[in-house]
Amino acid sequence: MNDAPLSRPLFRDAWLIALCGSRLLIAFSFMVYAACLAVLQREWSMTATEAGSVAAAFQFGYGVSLLVTSWLADRLGARNVFRASAAAGAVAIVLFAVFARSYLSGLLLYALAAAAQGGTYTTAIMLIAERYEPRRRGTAMGWYLGASSLGYAAALLLIGLALPLGGYRLAFALTAVATASGCLIALAVLRGTPNVVHARGEHAPFRSAVLRNRNALLLIGGYTAHSWELFGMWAWTPAFLAAALAFGGAGALTAAEFGAYLAAGLHLMGLASSWSMGAMSDRFGRRAVLVAMAGTSAVCSFVFGWAVAWPIWLVVALGAVYGFTTIGDSSVLSTAMTESVPPPLLGTTLAVRSMLGFGAGAAAPLTFGAVLDATNAAGTAPTVWGWAFVSLGIGGFVATSCAIALRRT
Repeated sequence: MNDAPLSRPLFRDAWLIALCGSRLLIAFSFMVYAACLAVLQREWSMTATEAGSVAAAFQFGYGVSLLVTSWLADRLGARNVFRASAAAGAVAIVLFAVFARSYLSGLLLYALAAAAQGGTYTTAIMLIAERYEPRRRGTAMGWYLGASSLGYAAALLLIGLALPLGGYRLAFALTAVATASGCLIALAVLRGTPNVVHARGEHAPFRSAVLRNRNALLLIGGYTAHSWELFGMWAWTPAFLAAALAFGGAGALTAAEFGAYLAAGLHLMGLASSWSMGAMSDRFGRRAVLVAMAGTSAVCSFVFGWAVAWPIWLVVALGAVYGFTTIGDSSVLSTAMTESVPPPLLGTTLAVRSMLGFGAGAAAPLTFGAVLDATNAAGTAPTVWGWAFVSLGIGGFVATSCAIALRRT
């Protein structure tokens, strides 16, 4: 498990701190499109469906990458796959920043950036599972995924500042610098980390160990539904908040800028959620936390879109609960998965989970945009957001059902 003795507090483990710092910076690329969406939709002349398709392309590219790299991690080692993906990710995000200047170029290059970085996610879950024993694993996983939320918030804040100064081009450039820096930190921190390849054939076959494993299947189903709700919400919430501000009389650019700031605040709630819920699951069990988080986020999805004309303070308050609960089960789902399947099959299981989860995550923003187009008059700014968010709430309901059906462990 590397040099991580039980007596060492997690906050003194330089390896975990550096890995979290890397994740924080890499997370910038996940938020740049959502933060710029209100501006890009106008400058690139996109319909809501086209706008959703760019976010969907990112999730699709990321999902395919996760499928391939997770499968490879079982065979080549998580560390080696992580480092290769980090190197590719640094190059791809620079290409996106320099050349994405239209709907088509943005769609293709954003998908490429996602595909290049996919190998830095599930491999990190595997590395954390190798390093930490179960009674501290939920906390460590919560820190890592919480770093993502902090990165999302930092990205939205900086992009909110960049938009009025240099438009989306400056926002893209800042994202490239941050993401490439995170990839370089990852390359450095994992240089001395052992590359573990579990011996093949020393475990039950995948069919019986995973496909006939009730908890593993429910966790995969719950993650898929969770991803549908989460990625749809992430992709469209900044634009929704900009619309809520516009209802209050803000101009288009000002609304986009402050919409990014407000969305950043929601991701800070996600940071608190990941850190606290990971630790809570170590203490009270994975199932109890999953039921609470998924159930509350589903209710928020069913309500949030109808609040567009409410006072902005009330929208933000509801959004804070939404942001806390939609991400609160992420680290717990990942931790529970590491404890439900044999280590030699963890990468392959995460590959299946990623294919389904990020496939759903790719479809959700596109579906959201299509529902938005269908429930609003053509050629006008959306005023009815409720049904689009209800489509995300279906995922929250399914995730809650899967959590309730888990066997207590």
